[in-house]
Amino acid sequence: MRYLGRTLKKIVFIQRLSFHLGLSNEKRAELEVELERARQVGDLARVNRVLSILLFADGFFASEIAQVLRVSSEAVRAWFKRYVIDGVRGLHSKKSPGRPPKLSKTQRLELAKLIDEGPAKAGFNGNCWRSPMIQQLIQERFGVFYNVRYISELLKSMDYSYQKARFVSDHLDSEKRMQWLNCTWPTILRLAQRKNAYLLFGDEASFPQWGSLSYTWAKKGQQPVIETSGKRKGYKVFGLIDYFTGRFFFKCQEERLNSETYVAYLKEVLSKTRKHIVLVQDGARYHTSAQTKAFFEEHKQRLTVFNLPSYSPDYNPIEKLWKKVKENGTHLHYFPTFESLKEKV
Repeated sequence: MRYLGRTLKKIVFIQRLSFHLGLSNEKRAELEVELERARQVGDLARVNRVLSILLFADGFFASEIAQVLRVSSEAVRAWFKRYVIDGVRGLHSKKSPGRPPKLSKTQRLELAKLIDEGPAKAGFNGNCWRSPMIQQLIQERFGVFYNVRYISELLKSMDYSYQKARFVSDHLDSEKRMQWLNCTWPTILRLAQRKNAYLLFGDEASFPQWGSLSYTWAKKGQQPVIETSGKRKGYKVFGLIDYFTGRFFFKCQEERLNSETYVAYLKEVLSKTRKHIVLVQDGARYHTSAQTKAFFEEHKQRLTVFNLPSYSPDYNPIEKLWKKVKENGTHLHYFPTFESLKEKV
């Protein structure tokens, strides 16, 4: 009780702040060390709090200190109270505990596991999560109700983000993909380095004149409309990109993509360099046809060919190039003539 009484007297006395604060050399040194630490970490709020105490000790009044530090006199008085009661420790920032979370840490971990396993395993239709589905999941499993608008904030705090899903073939052979990545790919890389060869990843792309659509901003309820010529004609591109240098070999054409045009393209590439070429391609029919295989056999002294595992476009870096070209060049564009498409591509 005596301690409480002394503390109350201090607070009443501090409220007036019409006195001179005396600091021992030890206390002043302690404050100056604290000031330097706050400056080093860029804690401006703590710098102001420590400065206010030092200014008190130098004979300034609360109103004068508030004017210098551009804060309110009430804030200065509050800092002084905290220093008198708790010392330098009282000048540290105190984080607000905020509202206690509705889900415990254990429940959050369980929720994350359920989300990672997918909606189907949790008893929902479809394979992509939407906020109302997660809202229902939380309520059913944990008895906690969140507003659906808060679900996105909750998921962000759990290190999730809203992303566009991608398809993966149900024919994909994970074992063969892993074998290619761990065994075949290191062999390809060593061979290309030993021969000082181009390591070319190949693929083809088609750019339609009728256009392609991507995401865009628009007023709610007003679906954006993009003009199109409606002509079912596409501009084709053969491409090879070097793994080591990024050098890009390409050929644009209006003809169909087939064995004959593929072989003609490869002949052009061979004519542009004397280096050995290690070619990595997918399993398209004209890549593995009898005509193409005969060409590979004929030029095996200059050309070594490897095939990617089936359904593995993510192993081919040229796919990212096609994606960028479409995103930046042809998505949401209107091509009134085929020539305008060709020029853009």
